[in-house]
Amino acid sequence: MVDDVTTAQFADLMESLREGVEAIARVQRQQAQLTATASAAGKRVTVMVNAKGVVIQTRFGPDIEDLTYAEIAAAVTSAAQDAAGQVFQRTRELVEGLRQEQSRLPNFSDFLPGMPDVEAMLPEPPEVSTAPPGQRPEQVEDSAEEPAVFTGAVTLDPAGERSNISESSW
Repeated sequence: MVDDVTTAQFADLMESLREGVEAIARVQRQQAQLTATASAAGKRVTVMVNAKGVVIQTRFGPDIEDLTYAEIAAAVTSAAQDAAGQVFQRTRELVEGLRQEQSRLPNFSDFLPGMPDVEAMLPEPPEVSTAPPGQRPEQVEDSAEEPAVFTGAVTLDPAGERSNISESSW
């Protein structure tokens, strides 16, 4: 009886996992299709970005010559950042919809008591600055005080046991 319940629970868990993976793949496909367009400088500069926030098209309006190079550069930067912000907002909305959809699914801890909530363990990524390099806030230091040290590693001699075609044994 216990084995039947455990087997049924495991089957439910695997079905939930399969549904979750399918939902993630669906959201990834939707996110990959996202684009956004933004304009600046009185619509004299228009920029389109893809789902990753990469500029894929830049257009200048008929009065672009009224702007200085510095104004054009600032307008391109502003429009690109605005369009990228739109894409990232839509991505957040897609992910939030996925989270809500998956919140109805059982957690591993429902089947394995004491199992931690893996999602709660994931750290939040830091906010990425859009300021130019000289105007960025202080960089976050890596918390590692010392470099990684590998113990038990085997050092290979690159010329060691390999044969060489120029050896006299040929």
